[in-house]
Amino acid sequence: MKKLMAAFCLSLVSIGAFAQDNSKTTIPYRSFIAEVGGPGVLFSVNYDTRFKKETFGLGGRIGVGFTTGFKGTDYRYDPINNYWYSNGRGRTVSSLTIPVQLNYLFGKAGSKSALEVGAGATYVGKYSDFFNDERDPRKSRIIGTTSFMYRRIPTNGGFSWRVGFTPIISNSLIQFSGAASVGFNF
Repeated sequence: MKKLMAAFCLSLVSIGAFAQDNSKTTIPYRSFIAEVGGPGVLFSVNYDTRFKKETFGLGGRIGVGFTTGFKGTDYRYDPINNYWYSNGRGRTVSSLTIPVQLNYLFGKAGSKSALEVGAGATYVGKYSDFFNDERDPRKSRIIGTTSFMYRRIPTNGGFSWRVGFTPIISNSLIQFSGAASVGFNF
C-alpha cells in the first residue's frame, strides 16, 4: 500500500510540474500581417516585430505589396504635328511596393488592445500613375507613410487584427487613407 501511495504522490508531483511548464505564457512580439490599404498602398503582406521580446514598445515592419489602378484616357504627344491626341482607351497601371516603418505599440501589460503609431517610407516601383506625378509617371519613387492604428493582440499569440488611419505623404501633399489587416502573432 505504501508503494502505491508513493507512486500516486510521485505522479501528482509530476503532473503538477508538467502543468506549471505549460502554464508559461508566450509573449507575442512578432507577427505576419496581410493588409489592405496602409503603407503598402493597395495590398501588402508584412512582417512586424518588437525590438525587445515584449508585446508593447518600439518595433518595425517590412513588407511587399502592389498597387494597381485604371488611368483614364491615354494621351500621347505627336511631335511632328505638334499636338496631343487621345487613343480613346484607358489603361491599367501597376507597381510593386515595399513598405518599411518604425512603430511603437502603446498598451497595458496583459491587455489585448494596443495603439500603434508609426512612420516610415514606401518604395513605389516604376509604371505607377497612382500619385499623378506629372514629372514622369514611369519613374520609381519613395513616399512617406504614417500609421495610427488600433491593434487587437491575443495575449498568448494567434489571430490578430488592426484597423486605422494611415496618411501617405507624396509630392508635398498628404493623401488621407485607411487600412485594415489580419495577421498571426507569435
